[in-house]
Amino acid sequence: MIKRFKETNGLYIDKIYGQERLAFAHTDSSDLFDLVEWAERGGYPGSEIKFYDLETGDVYTPFQKKRDVMYGNPVYLKGYYYFLQADNSAGLVTIFKFLPGQAPECVAEFNIQDVKLYNLMIVGEEVHLIAQDNEVFNCYYPESFSFKLQPNETVSFIADEKVYLEAWIEEGWDTENNRASEDYKYYEKVIVKDFDGKVISEEVGSIYQAPDGTYWIA
Repeated sequence: MIKRFKETNGLYIDKIYGQERLAFAHTDSSDLFDLVEWAERGGYPGSEIKFYDLETGDVYTPFQKKRDVMYGNPVYLKGYYYFLQADNSAGLVTIFKFLPGQAPECVAEFNIQDVKLYNLMIVGEEVHLIAQDNEVFNCYYPESFSFKLQPNETVSFIADEKVYLEAWIEEGWDTENNRASEDYKYYEKVIVKDFDGKVISEEVGSIYQAPDGTYWIA
């Protein structure tokens, strides 16, 4: 049997890890860092973020479409859904927390010039606002710190004053012939660092967040 949401608009909906009730969709495929390019072309038309209730079929739209306003992907942390709103006209990036049927609540806001929009996101276990590229990791909330990243490293979450990263590893690549050799291996490592970027531990493994919110190393 195919079920139908109470609002259908042809959007691709995606999973929110750590829970099983809500899924989400953006009404536009642009990323937050695209706001800079849009501003150079006269401004961004605006978009919405929608939450789809897999229990009731309801669809929630916390904010109506507004020019120069864009949203980041939501996360589920300790009973609430959190998402980013970037308002280029107001010059603000805001963290909101949200529950179905309730008005979104502002958690913290930042001058849009003080954060990097590229890969700007919220991660757990507690709410942390971070940005990262293949060179630098920045944390903006609830405290500010940064350190250099290796090109193969990605921050997954922060807990107990430790930063948990995943790093992809390739062994046995034949660079001369640009192909995998017979001894080729690809795997991931979990690396734990302190807030200064010093490595505390590392092990072979990949991080997975279960529907109950717990993190597993596979």
